[in-house]
Amino acid sequence: MVFRSQYPLSSKNLYRYFRRMLIFKYIIFFNVFFVFGCGCSRSTSDANGTPSAQPSVQHESLNYGYEVVEKYEHDPEAFTQGLVYFNGYLYEGTGLYGYSSVRKVDLATGKVIKQYDLPTRYFGEGITVFSNRLLQLTWQKGLMFAYEIDSFKSLAQYSYDTEGWGLTNDGSHLIMSDGTEVIYFRDPFSFEETGRLRVRDGDRVIKNLNELEFIGGEIWANVWQTDRIARINPNNGNVNGWINLAGLLSDEDRNGRRVDVLNGIAFDGLNQRIFVTGKWWPVLYEIKIVEL
Repeated sequence: MVFRSQYPLSSKNLYRYFRRMLIFKYIIFFNVFFVFGCGCSRSTSDANGTPSAQPSVQHESLNYGYEVVEKYEHDPEAFTQGLVYFNGYLYEGTGLYGYSSVRKVDLATGKVIKQYDLPTRYFGEGITVFSNRLLQLTWQKGLMFAYEIDSFKSLAQYSYDTEGWGLTNDGSHLIMSDGTEVIYFRDPFSFEETGRLRVRDGDRVIKNLNELEFIGGEIWANVWQTDRIARINPNNGNVNGWINLAGLLSDEDRNGRRVDVLNGIAFDGLNQRIFVTGKWWPVLYEIKIVEL
């Protein structure tokens, strides 16, 4: 393309011509920078338009092991889906159709003090306690049940449009998993979604998030079909570290019984105790986390 000056070619007009050309180049440069430079800094969103956490390529998670502090008896018929420590007792949610329940359990003996059995059409999942209400998810029915903490009297039920797996709270919001890489934040009284995170370890998406507990400002999540617990940053979804519980249930503790996977995390905040167990496990463990 040839640009022609509208001025006669005097020295003054040549100066005007080249000045116009320089201004034109600056205009082109800043427009290109605005479109491509600024546009690249926008955060991505999920299908619902909710901003999702971006992978941190430089992120490096820590690795942890465990020490067994104490062992307690645990009902080997309990298909554990949720576990909570509250006011000196364990509360447990169990699964399987026809066997799902919520229970109040004496920690020292493993004895079930109170139990409510769900109708056989429901497969019970994660539980938490909020404002003296025991809350329990169901797997595929899209319903959460609220019970009065002492009597297990039914108070209300709430609906959601995903599967229900794990449930905990941070003191302000309910935190829920559905077996994917997504963590949902929900209002504790309406159960309306207030936010969500995609969980990543660096640039790797972490799926199969299951039973949850909120400990020390982190979301701890069992990863289904593994012996690992992810310690998740609730602000951005990054995995801060991994707890490897391989070998926790020994052959001696198993004692020839049928067992399923690790599932169940409870935290005694007053005494800083961590409890874990699994589906059909005959033992519940108090553990101490150690950095490797």
